[in-house]
Amino acid sequence: MKKAVCGLGLLTLLIAGTVAAQSNTSSRDDHALIVTASNTTKNTLLVYDTTGALLEQIPTGGEGGVSGNAGGIAQDRDRLAVVNFGSGNVSVFGKDLQHTGLQLEKLVPAITNPISVAFGRDHLYILTATNIESHRIDSNGVESQADGEARLVIGDGSAAQVGVLRGQLIISEKSNAIETIDVNEQGAVSGSTKLVANIPSNVNTPFGLATRGNDAYVTIAHANEVSLVRNDAVQIVTSSGTQSAPCWVTLDGPFLFSANSPSHSVSRYAVYGDKIVQDAAVVTTFSGNPTDITYRSDLAAVIDANGSVSHVSIFNVDGSGSFTLKAQATINSAATNGIAIVRPDSDFNW
Repeated sequence: MKKAVCGLGLLTLLIAGTVAAQSNTSSRDDHALIVTASNTTKNTLLVYDTTGALLEQIPTGGEGGVSGNAGGIAQDRDRLAVVNFGSGNVSVFGKDLQHTGLQLEKLVPAITNPISVAFGRDHLYILTATNIESHRIDSNGVESQADGEARLVIGDGSAAQVGVLRGQLIISEKSNAIETIDVNEQGAVSGSTKLVANIPSNVNTPFGLATRGNDAYVTIAHANEVSLVRNDAVQIVTSSGTQSAPCWVTLDGPFLFSANSPSHSVSRYAVYGDKIVQDAAVVTTFSGNPTDITYRSDLAAVIDANGSVSHVSIFNVDGSGSFTLKAQATINSAATNGIAIVRPDSDFNW
């Protein structure tokens, strides 16, 4: 069984340029933005258009350094959150009212080094190396003081990602833990984290997850599996087949896509009811190890790292879930972390 580290270390950032591929797209996609973070000592938010052109480099005000995670960037309505692992805080960006881009609203301190972030129920949720915490969002933005926090089940620094379910959060720890914690009616973290039931006996390194409603799809990377978690229990487990170590997943409509780091590929699954059906082992391949993935409707973006460089690849996705390369940007750093798609039909006014 082939294992891989789904994430890479810290190197110096130098923007190297872009290569675009021809494709027919809607005007909505033409005006979408792809955002990622340099994850370097002076962490920087990198903003691309769908041709792969770098539009902005905005300092986060913090230090990068996170690896082996997903959800390092989260977007909700008119806000973006970016983890600053090295400085122990999260940058929150809002709309720049005088221009067409983003501006740094504040740095939100975390209990310890932040790994992953998610928005939900008028809250920002921050997963750190050892804890999960909630920060209320009101008319003044994200509150600096947490209104709820709890220790993780393992809490040994192997935390990977947090996701939002109805009335709960779900968390993966690479030390073989898939866990949930309740949130109260206001959305604050409440109570203690607890393992979900029916975790397979062969569980080996839960990594990424994607959520919708009561359902969470969680990868078990080194067991080469994708699992469905519902109502605090694993319901079904599906093999990744010929592709090794599915690390990170993204979900929209009927399709779940997994980024398989050691296989340098993305797989497609059809998900419905209690089913996870792999209907395409490979929809695209990369020269490097994919380290994060995002997908919204007919647009997808993937980060892969190869040697001393990273690539942000942007794809059109058709109705059957097939990928067509639209553009690719190259960054002279293997540290790049987190990825999100911001469309003009969101509350952002680009």
